[in-house]
Amino acid sequence: MARFELKLPKMGESVAEATITNWLKEVGDRIEADEAVLEIATDKVDSEVPSEVSGILIEKLFGKDDLVQVGETIAIIETEGGNIEAPVQDISVAAVEEIEKTIETVKESVAAPISFLESDKFFSPLVKNIAKEEGISLAELESIAGSGKDGRITKDDILNYIKNRGTQPLAVVSTPVKTVEAVKVDLVKSSPVQAVSPVSVNGGDEIIEMDRMRKLISGYMVASVQTSAHVQSFIEVDVTNIVKWRDKVKNAFEKREGEKLTYTPIFMEAVAKALKDYPGMNISVQGDFIIKKKDINLGMAAALPNGNLIVPVIKNADQLNLVGMAKAVNDLGNRAKIGKLKPDDTQGGTYTVTNVGTFGSVFGTPIINQPQVGILALGAIRKVPAVIETPEGDFIGIRQRMFLSHSYDHRVVDGALGGAFVKRVAEYLEAFDVNRDY
Repeated sequence: MARFELKLPKMGESVAEATITNWLKEVGDRIEADEAVLEIATDKVDSEVPSEVSGILIEKLFGKDDLVQVGETIAIIETEGGNIEAPVQDISVAAVEEIEKTIETVKESVAAPISFLESDKFFSPLVKNIAKEEGISLAELESIAGSGKDGRITKDDILNYIKNRGTQPLAVVSTPVKTVEAVKVDLVKSSPVQAVSPVSVNGGDEIIEMDRMRKLISGYMVASVQTSAHVQSFIEVDVTNIVKWRDKVKNAFEKREGEKLTYTPIFMEAVAKALKDYPGMNISVQGDFIIKKKDINLGMAAALPNGNLIVPVIKNADQLNLVGMAKAVNDLGNRAKIGKLKPDDTQGGTYTVTNVGTFGSVFGTPIINQPQVGILALGAIRKVPAVIETPEGDFIGIRQRMFLSHSYDHRVVDGALGGAFVKRVAEYLEAFDVNRDY
């Protein structure tokens, strides 16, 4: 008999850890090769970890809700035959930490004065990024009481600290002060009584606990509003030519390319062009530093069947033609609906587009996807009476029009830039060539 170490696999360049959400197998269960053993979750994507060998699960090294680093052994499987080595591509914890240290050293030399190498504590990449964005010093970070494994600071710990930061002195005290939420966590952990789900008091209303993703979304939205000074610009666009062109070519497009042609890739194409014209919108903010992004990676907000929201990213969107954009939009959208997105699919976005018109909304005021500085909402396309200017004079006609709603971070984007950008998107849409090929 031999023992095989099942490790948390590498899930993408920017993903260094994951949370165990569910064990699909119990100790003593038989496992076949490629069969899923457990479910894990990163910040935004859920996935399964399959076994690479057949055998019996004899030990679990982590429990549900534990945070695991890439390369760590999470279970032991007993197999028949000789010793089985772990796959070469699995990275040891030490190697992952060494790579993270190198990356952080480079980032700190060009972006922020904080140096995590001066601390002997472990901070996850997500915690480090939040600390940089919020301008939290290393001394402040070390003073936060961690509720994670071995006292590790979690995302909730640092967000709770930031939430209460304005009501507390910024000076570092000799004894770390726990936030109210951290104290609650400690009380729950130390209590011998199991936590009980809330129940209806009067028997009429139903009380439902938010699922994991909704809790994450809630945290992201509150943090974004607290971080960025949101301001909006609105513009109405005549998209009659686009509607006519799509109606004319959509069947031939699907027959030739094997893809449905929706309005989304057409709008994404216009946004990518506008970002090239106004690179000041293709930035992010880290503390007092502005990071100018080299690539244009468009986030595409997508609704999930359970009502939650996820934002897969179209990488290098400005380099795609309309066919390539349509394939990317359809691929990400379809995989989002069936829960097959990979962690890297939601990473690296530099600007986000959300289609509120899908649900019939005329326009909306979306919340910025941090650490980006802008998000564009696409309203519903409607037939409306409009004034049409011609050399022979003005007249009233039926046109297809929609609203674009641009939310941007007034800390670094003024009204002139925010308004000019959305106006440029509108100009590209209204100048759409009805004779173009796809």
